[in-house]
Amino acid sequence: MNSWWATASTLHSATATCPISARCALPMLADHLAPGLAIIFCGTAVGAASARAGHYYAGPGNLFWPLLAETGLTPRKLAPQEDHLLPGFGLGLTDLAKGVAGQDAAIPRAAYTPERVLALALRWQPRALAFTSLAAARIGLGNRHLCAGRLEADVRLPGVALWSLPSPSGLARGHFRRGPWDDLAAWRKELR
Repeated sequence: MNSWWATASTLHSATATCPISARCALPMLADHLAPGLAIIFCGTAVGAASARAGHYYAGPGNLFWPLLAETGLTPRKLAPQEDHLLPGFGLGLTDLAKGVAGQDAAIPRAAYTPERVLALALRWQPRALAFTSLAAARIGLGNRHLCAGRLEADVRLPGVALWSLPSPSGLARGHFRRGPWDDLAAWRKELR
């Protein structure tokens, strides 16, 4: 068994301290994953507000939770403190860098573990893996030429649809386009 697969298997629901301890004093957030998910959302790393709150997408200007409700991916707007409920709606959460927090520009390249995320997708077999920013998709799939929207299939993830979504972060508001989020929600409705 590959070491990255073993790591992914043990980290799927564990909360651990920062493996890059010299750069991070904050604990990482646990993944919220389960069998049979429709979509796993994957970000780059938690922002400082999310790390302090202990919940995903907790920044005051983050559009993630409103978008899930407005697009019909969840039946109501959830609060960040309800992130653990997402698997009940067929949705999961993880990040490419589990041991650091902050803005993407401050995250060291070595902190990203795309192989861990790919292993999680192989293990849990969601219908889709949706990266919540263009940067996350490019890092996660190792392709700096990706655009927002539905992506081409990847031989490393057979049967898993891939999506790159515009970042819901308040810091990215000037570049935000809702269209790919609506497209993902419409795609999911077709699955039902």
